[in-house]
Amino acid sequence: MSAGALSPDWAPVYQAVPRSAFLPDLMWPFDMDAGTSAAVSRADDPDAWYGYADADVPVVTQWDDGRHTGREPGQVSTSSASMPSVVFRMLRDLDVRPGDRVLEVGTGTGWNAALLAHRTGADNVVTVEVDGAVAERARAALETFGTAARVVHGDGYEGFPEGAPYDRIIVTAGVRHIPFAWVEQTRPGGLIVAPWGTHYGNGDTVARLAVARDGESASGSFTGPVEFMKLRAQRLSPVVHSDYVTGGPETRDASSTGLTEDAFLGERFSPQRFAVSLRMPHCHHVIAEKRDGARPVWLYGLTDRSWACVMFRDGDKARVWQSGPRRLWDKAEAAYQWWEAEGKPGHERFGLTVTRDGQAAWLDDPGQSWPV
Repeated sequence: MSAGALSPDWAPVYQAVPRSAFLPDLMWPFDMDAGTSAAVSRADDPDAWYGYADADVPVVTQWDDGRHTGREPGQVSTSSASMPSVVFRMLRDLDVRPGDRVLEVGTGTGWNAALLAHRTGADNVVTVEVDGAVAERARAALETFGTAARVVHGDGYEGFPEGAPYDRIIVTAGVRHIPFAWVEQTRPGGLIVAPWGTHYGNGDTVARLAVARDGESASGSFTGPVEFMKLRAQRLSPVVHSDYVTGGPETRDASSTGLTEDAFLGERFSPQRFAVSLRMPHCHHVIAEKRDGARPVWLYGLTDRSWACVMFRDGDKARVWQSGPRRLWDKAEAAYQWWEAEGKPGHERFGLTVTRDGQAAWLDDPGQSWPV
């Protein structure tokens, strides 16, 4: 298990509950660096199949919400088995103890529910899955494995009040808004662990939130970056470029920036991307491919038709164009400068608080928060 994610207390569980028991005969291991998947069949190549089942890679198990057929990958991956290292990082954050009552939002293959059931007792685990076919396959896999965790076909965004209160809630899909229903269904002092992010990009960061004594809020720090398929109720509709960039040059402002591509973007899971996302409400960004030393980065307003483009070019000052009621690049550059002035904090210095009124992010101090 990479990066020390498998702690000693979870090692026996990992040995007792193999991921291979919950994967379909035909699956698509995902290469995160290449961004591609390829079909692997247990019947055709059992050695490769078991190799990937045991490897620290995510495995796609459904495409296009189940409409996909055949061996070739579909358009959009919509259910998967996460990387084991990510699974155990989140289970470590969950700090689940024998006898704890646990709600899982997003059953997937059923492997995570089986791990939890082995740790805390099958009668203490309820897992909710929005896709009926996925729920049925997971239920069958759990029964075959001999684990009686309860699988519910429903919308996990609403939780599962019938089994509340829970000591722990764990979410296995990326969320953009944490519903207060999860707070209400967790006992005071209990924990909610969920991959959280904004619509600025696809990246997530694991939020570890403790429910307050009065049950009226949940708050806590982020523990590190991840990336998950998004909760179906919170998927972002595709941004149509032509809806934004209209008219001629007279409709946009042109300028330049001294900010470089490496500084602004960093690596895929760099903290500056996360920090900028927290200061850029209702904005989505797209990083285009680099060609001939030039890379455009586009910003799109999600509540208006504001847009901006910064064209980073090797060895030259970046050019900027922006249009609409919000000057999105100005805001993005200011967000980066704020992050730099704060000492370039990592993900773990940021946190999230959820109340009935919504959610707010903070840096170091929950008392100094802003809506997100």
